[in-house]
Amino acid sequence: MNNFIPKLKQNATIAIIAPAGCITEKENIERAKSYFEKLGCKIVYGKHLFNKNKYMAGLDEERLADLHWAFLDKSIDAIICARGGYGCLRLIDKIDYELIKSNPKFFCGYSDITILSAMFLKRAGLITYSGPMAKGDFGKEILSEYTIENFFRTINKLDKLEYVANKPYFKGNAEGILFGGNLASIASLCGTDFLPDEEFIFFAEDVNESVYKIDKMFTQLLNIDKFRKNVTGIILGDFIDSGYPKQLDELFTEIANKLSIPVLGGFNISHGTDKITIPYGAAAKIIEDKLIY
Repeated sequence: MNNFIPKLKQNATIAIIAPAGCITEKENIERAKSYFEKLGCKIVYGKHLFNKNKYMAGLDEERLADLHWAFLDKSIDAIICARGGYGCLRLIDKIDYELIKSNPKFFCGYSDITILSAMFLKRAGLITYSGPMAKGDFGKEILSEYTIENFFRTINKLDKLEYVANKPYFKGNAEGILFGGNLASIASLCGTDFLPDEEFIFFAEDVNESVYKIDKMFTQLLNIDKFRKNVTGIILGDFIDSGYPKQLDELFTEIANKLSIPVLGGFNISHGTDKITIPYGAAAKIIEDKLIY
């Protein structure tokens, strides 16, 4: 297990890049820039940050160039992604993972960025953060105090962080690294070598996915022998606009009973306004109805 977790140091130089969807609200990025500058940080933009190619932030080669640049440039301390959307899956066979491994840095994002976090962990051993991004979080006119407070508490933590489930489907104890993120993004990696080689606690969230699609994606993952072998517990965040909450509860209860491992729900892992930050790849525990890391 890699125990090195990159931190966001004081007065850091932060690169904002867009490996996935295009930026339609440039003013949000400027607000995020101003927010971090007020904290004493320096913000630099990827060369192709505001490019557009259909629904993506430029051509694959352009988004890849910004990603490699942000890791390779020694003056850059941290990388915060602009937004999710779609586009990271198109990069995973082109990324220089040795470059990432040789230049470990703080890296944060969620949604489609889940794909990069999963592959960085698998291919470069890099622990990243599933957490707020420039456009939809740090760039809002009114910031979520919960999200911001939790972000800094997580990345600067001195003690263990503990969260209690408000929907315990199956209580128990488990240990493993934190792995998962956006469910649809993780499911899109099926067919590639993306699963950790060690035991993991799987965390998941999604938005605008109906219950049968959530069922399909979990079933797709659980059909993988290695997933079933290595998963020790499941942590469930928000599944926004899934349509039928009772059916969703029934699905998660079914999964819990089938696997007989801890399955806990109701955590603020979300596409919504309030979200917790999770160190992706770091060691964690489940004790009864609590997630601890």
